[in-house]
Amino acid sequence: MGHRRAGDLAGQYGDARPRAARGGAGLFDALITVEEARRLAGFLRATGKTLTTVYVTHGHADHFLGLPVVLEAFPEAEAVALPEVVPHAEGQLTAPVLAYWGSLFPGALPVGPVAPRALTGEVIDLELRPVRVGQSDTDPSSVLHVPDFDAVVGGDVAYNGIHMWLAQTDSRARERWLGALDTLAALRPARLVVGHQPPGADEGDAAGIIDASRWYLTDFEAAVRVGGSAGDVVRAMNAAHGGRGNPYTLHVSAAAQFAPTA
Repeated sequence: MGHRRAGDLAGQYGDARPRAARGGAGLFDALITVEEARRLAGFLRATGKTLTTVYVTHGHADHFLGLPVVLEAFPEAEAVALPEVVPHAEGQLTAPVLAYWGSLFPGALPVGPVAPRALTGEVIDLELRPVRVGQSDTDPSSVLHVPDFDAVVGGDVAYNGIHMWLAQTDSRARERWLGALDTLAALRPARLVVGHQPPGADEGDAAGIIDASRWYLTDFEAAVRVGGSAGDVVRAMNAAHGGRGNPYTLHVSAAAQFAPTA
């Protein structure tokens, strides 16, 4: 979940990737707006493959609100997620949460939003292997290992060139997130496709993407500990990571660390 306003650079919010499989194609996440999802469906049609499965990596709505458009184009396909992810996804479809997303993308979201169903089994089409990681920018989260391609679809566990969404984390959650990055690194992918990256981002340096995400989490934690305000955190992070896109995410994440507690 990396927030931006409609009209910012595409790809900073969420990413979706097709994966050719025996007899069809799988899709990882389904974007958020009608326009994005229609382009995605058109791209899938152009491959000549039949979409069989949409795997949703975690429950943030920017990774699956595009499902109605995709499933309308491919009515035989099914959208799935790990069983523990499904309740979180369903919670994103409540009126207040949908109103929030609608405020970011006015008039751009599909109607009739749907949540993924619970995946049965541990493997999709014998080639795609969901891996539980626990904490990312939300908990629970997962990644999808594609051993045949020496690749991992990382959801929101690692970010590539975009400020990381930390508004829903505290120090303990960020420590667990570092553990999730260790789980991701242990898969030793050559290619890492993440949910938030600028267009044309290099996906071939998986170790570098993971390390950069570690540094970001560590630097953010240090900035929160020594800073006296959200502004202090923003200045420290911009000094260390100012080249990342979507600064809105940084400002919201920093403010959340100093929000009054009930």
